[in-house]
Amino acid sequence: MDTISALHSGVSGIQSGLKSFNQNADKVVKAGTTEPQNSVTDPLVNMISDKQQVQASAKVIQTSNNMIGSLLDIKV
Repeated sequence: MDTISALHSGVSGIQSGLKSFNQNADKVVKAGTTEPQNSVTDPLVNMISDKQQVQASAKVIQTSNNMIGSLLDIKV
């Protein structure tokens, strides 16, 4: 995998994780106000998973950045 596609994968993972996190946060808010029969357990568990996805994607970006830096050091 080249560094550009790794960076793209990392950014896509962060965007996807944040979108899902926001959707689950909305479900938690709605469960507490408008629809009392809805459980907040599933959205909260999903939010933890979303957080881990964002963290893993950030590590992909960090690793790609380090690889690019190493390549530039070799070329210079």
